[in-house]
Amino acid sequence: MAPVTRRAFFSVTLFLATCAVLGSLINQKVAAQSATDESTLRDSLHEFTDVYSIIEQNYAEPLDAEKVDKAIYDGAIPGMLHTLDPHSNFYDPKAFAQMREDQHGKYYGVGMSIAQQPDKNGVIHVVVLAPFEGTPAFKAGIKPGDMIMAIDGKTAEGMDSTAVASSLKGPKGTHVSVTMAREGKDAPLAFDLIRDEIPRSSVDIAFMIKPGIGYIHVTNFMETTSREVGDALDKFQAGGGNLHGLIIDLRGNPGGLLNEAVNMSDKFLQKGQIVVSQRGRAYPDQVYRAARGEEGKDKYPIVVVVNRNTASAAEIVSGALQDHDRALIVGETTFGKGLVQTVYQTPENTGLALTTYHYYTPSGRLIQRSYDGVSLYDYYYVRDDAKKADKSNLEVKLTDSGRTVYGGGGITPDEKIDVPELNHFQTMLLQHYVFNPGVSGVGNFTKHYLASHTVARDMVPDDAMVQQFKDFLKANQVEATDADITANLDWIKSNIKAELFTSQFGQAQGLQVRAETDPEINKALTYMPEAMALEDRDKSPQKTASLH
Repeated sequence: MAPVTRRAFFSVTLFLATCAVLGSLINQKVAAQSATDESTLRDSLHEFTDVYSIIEQNYAEPLDAEKVDKAIYDGAIPGMLHTLDPHSNFYDPKAFAQMREDQHGKYYGVGMSIAQQPDKNGVIHVVVLAPFEGTPAFKAGIKPGDMIMAIDGKTAEGMDSTAVASSLKGPKGTHVSVTMAREGKDAPLAFDLIRDEIPRSSVDIAFMIKPGIGYIHVTNFMETTSREVGDALDKFQAGGGNLHGLIIDLRGNPGGLLNEAVNMSDKFLQKGQIVVSQRGRAYPDQVYRAARGEEGKDKYPIVVVVNRNTASAAEIVSGALQDHDRALIVGETTFGKGLVQTVYQTPENTGLALTTYHYYTPSGRLIQRSYDGVSLYDYYYVRDDAKKADKSNLEVKLTDSGRTVYGGGGITPDEKIDVPELNHFQTMLLQHYVFNPGVSGVGNFTKHYLASHTVARDMVPDDAMVQQFKDFLKANQVEATDADITANLDWIKSNIKAELFTSQFGQAQGLQVRAETDPEINKALTYMPEAMALEDRDKSPQKTASLH
C-alpha cells in the first residue's frame, strides 16, 4: 500500500502546487487582498485535501496509481480550470513534452505522418498517410498506404499511432528497422532507417498559383512560422518579376505562439502600426507593434482566407491586416478565441496553460466568443450559424479608412465564401477509401493505377484514366452510374491527381494540386481586385493609437 500512498501524496502535492500557481497569480498586483479572501483560499484547499483523504480511505476499490493519476490529471485539475474558461488547460508529462515539441517545430525521427485505420475485419492497423519530403522515410521509398507491421522486430499489432510514433522517434543518427506490408507485394518490406532531425513546417505549401499571384498555406504558429513566411515571400520575389498579389490561407489554423503572429503581421504592415494589444490583471498591459514594417517594399493586394476553425494567433493576423485595410478577409466567420494562455511548468514536467490576458485587435475589437452557460462540447463543436449572422449584439469598430468591423464573435470576413458540402456520391467514395491510402474499404485507385503506369509532373487526368477509374469501381462492386461520374468529374479528377502526385512526388505536390483545384481558393482569387481597392483608399488618420 505504501507505493500507492506515495503516488497519492505526489498527486495531491501536484494539485496544491497548481492551486498555488493560480493563487500567486490572483494575488499579484492585488495589494489590497483582504485577510478574509486569503483565509477562504486556504479553507478551500483544506476542503480538497479532506475530501481526497476520505476517498482514499473509503472508496469501494483500491486507489492504484492509474486511478490516482486519472483523478488528478483528468479530473480535479482540468475540472478546476474549465470552470474558469474553455482554454485554460493542464498537461500531463507526455502531453507537455508533445506541446513543447510542437512549438519548436522539429523532432528526431524518420519523417512520416501515420494514422490508425480498421481493416475489413475491424482490426486496427497503423498506416502511413505520407512521408515528408527529404526525410529518411521518403528517401527509403516508403509509400502512402504502407501498413506498419513491426518496429525493431517487435510486432506493431495492438499499438496505436501514438505508441508507433514514439517508437519511431529517437536520437539523431540511431537506426530503427521498420517492417511494412504493401498492397501488391507478396512479402513484407523491410526498411533500415537512420533517424534524423525532422523539421515540422508551418508553411506546408507556397507556390505561384497564378502568374504574379503567390499562395501561402500556414498550418499553425510555431517558432519558425515568420521565418518560413519570409522565405516564401523571398522565393516569390526571386522567381522573376514583382509579386502582384498574395493569397494567405489560414483555414483550420488553430493558432499557436503570439510572438510569431506578431512577427508574421510585421511583414505586411507599416512600421509602428499596432498588431495586437493584451490586457490582463496579473501583468502589465502590452501593445505589440510592427517593428520593421514592409521596409519600403512594393505593396501588393492580399486576400486572407479563413473559416470557422481559424483561431487565436491566426485571428490576430487576420484582425490586424483587416483593421489596417492591408488585406481583404474572405471565407467564414472565425472561431472567436481572444484569450491568451501563459504556460507554467509545474512539478514533474507537467504544465499549466492559464488564461492571463484578453487580446484586442488594432481597432479595439475583443475577438473572444461568449462561453457563459455553454458546455465545453458545445463551445468547440456546436456553432449557431443563424446567431453568427445576427450582428446586432456585436461591438462595432472602424478600420483605419473607416470601414465597419465587428468584435465579440470572431473575425467577420469582408466577403463570405460558402464551404461546399460533399454530396452523397462523394461521401460514399471517401468512405470506401477509393482515393486515400487505407487498409479498409474496397482498395485504393492510386496504387491500382501506379501498378501499371508511371506519372509525369505535367500529367492531366484524361478520358482514358477516368474510364480506368470507372472500371476499378465496377470491379470492386462500388455503384457508380455514368451520371454520377459526369456530375462529379472535376472533383474526381482533382482527387485522383492529388493522390497520384502525393504518392509519386511527395505530400507538398499533392497539397499543391488540391489548392489549385480548391473552389474556395479559386473564389478567393476573384476578390483580388477588391483587395487592390483597399490599397487605393485614402487612409484617414490612425484611429488605433489609443484603444477603447
